[in-house]
Amino acid sequence: MFERWKKHYTFVDDVNIITKLLLGVALFFFVIFVHNFDYMIYITLLMFIFLLAFNGTAFKITGSFILVSSLFALLSSLFMILYGDGTHMIFKWGIIQISVESIVRGLHLSLRTITVSMFGVLIALTSQIVMIFYSLMQHLKVKPKIAYAFMAAIRMVPLIFTSFIQLRRSLKMRYQMIDASNYRGLKRLKHLLIPILSQNIRRAHQLSVAMESKGFKDGPRTYYYKAPFSYKDILFVICVVAILIIAFYLSQYLPITGITDARVSGYTA
Repeated sequence: MFERWKKHYTFVDDVNIITKLLLGVALFFFVIFVHNFDYMIYITLLMFIFLLAFNGTAFKITGSFILVSSLFALLSSLFMILYGDGTHMIFKWGIIQISVESIVRGLHLSLRTITVSMFGVLIALTSQIVMIFYSLMQHLKVKPKIAYAFMAAIRMVPLIFTSFIQLRRSLKMRYQMIDASNYRGLKRLKHLLIPILSQNIRRAHQLSVAMESKGFKDGPRTYYYKAPFSYKDILFVICVVAILIIAFYLSQYLPITGITDARVSGYTA
């Protein structure tokens, strides 16, 4: 998906998408049960380093994804920070009460979200859409009709944006020749939505007719692209497991905050 911004390729690009997805699900459930605050900090830091080292994409793209994920994680934790309970109160005003315990719990939740998000960004930056569906068809026996339909739908997204841009440019020229009352408010919205919807419905119909004429059936078929498993899948799993193990030992021997359980914060005055 992001091939145009690729600077170099790493072994992660050759890891089967099924391995990445299953490992991502396993990582999600693993971090749910991590309550040691220092352990979560080290997992996030090491996952950040792993993402930067092996995504192979321009830093401006990777950085934008990380920034958006971090902001979303921090915003989602505000509810826990602003309305949490605790014994070491910092600020209280009406229903808003901020304590040391609520801040720790909120930041802990943010670290979980950021960790899983960075792993998801790594998957997105190192996976090709075509290979995702080929892998699903070859190994998980997803029906070709379903897989190819999803591939066709995803391929149509850039066409929709291209149509939108072209239509906006043409309307700008047309609006110079007509009265402004004809394109104010909802009228401008209708001038955009109706042509875009009609064009893309027609394209989708043409694409479906073309797929039917080519004989896309659910029976046995051969594939031009192969999506095999290899030693790189094992290496990828080892790297992720190593991150979790190294982070654990770092939290034990080089603690940052000393908070062993974020649910109660472990804070002592």
